[in-house]
Amino acid sequence: MKILLIEDDNEISNFIKNNLTEDGFSIDKAVDGQNGSFLARTNYYDVIIMDYSLPIKDGISVCEEIRETGIQTPIIFLSMHRDMKKKILALEKGADDYMTKPFALEELRARILALARRPRKIDSPLLTVDDIILDTQKRTVRRGNTQIYLTRKTYNLLEYLMRNKGVVLSRGIIMEYVWNSEGDPFSNTIEAHILSLRKKINIDGKKDILKNIPGRGYIIES
Repeated sequence: MKILLIEDDNEISNFIKNNLTEDGFSIDKAVDGQNGSFLARTNYYDVIIMDYSLPIKDGISVCEEIRETGIQTPIIFLSMHRDMKKKILALEKGADDYMTKPFALEELRARILALARRPRKIDSPLLTVDDIILDTQKRTVRRGNTQIYLTRKTYNLLEYLMRNKGVVLSRGIIMEYVWNSEGDPFSNTIEAHILSLRKKINIDGKKDILKNIPGRGYIIES
């Protein structure tokens, strides 16, 4: 999962980045609203975490700019302000969540995952990696001209990997996103589904685009 963190407090920024990186998230950082707005509007992110009070351009202005371009990436505001009017303003301008400082990292992580699970408006229902095409509306998968039939969980696993292509996803992140609370974190559920998925998509001598990164997780890339 790829996250944009816009925060000018280095201590808070480093704390969030270091801990979320250990959990398998990929983090881009910006220290002011102007650069943060540019990154948000020119890159794909699963979630944006943004401070309310930022140098050069404040968080509300950045949120407005992002939404004006039609980008629907979930936005979490972090703020010292407990004023209900400020919270309401942030939500009215397009924020999806609002947390006051100080906050528990566990709660931030839970809110990130909750927002990432929400259905998102996308321009095309098709996800592609190499010659694999996944249709999110029809819930079909094909590689080249060959239709691939997957179980519901294996399909969800492939879709999540393809939506985050090029990003290493930890075992814990995959378990929480694909299985929610259904899976046993100590079982070999993920490994079994990865093995099944690899067999299904590596047909007719096609190259293996699903990689296992020892100690870190899994990644799908062309």
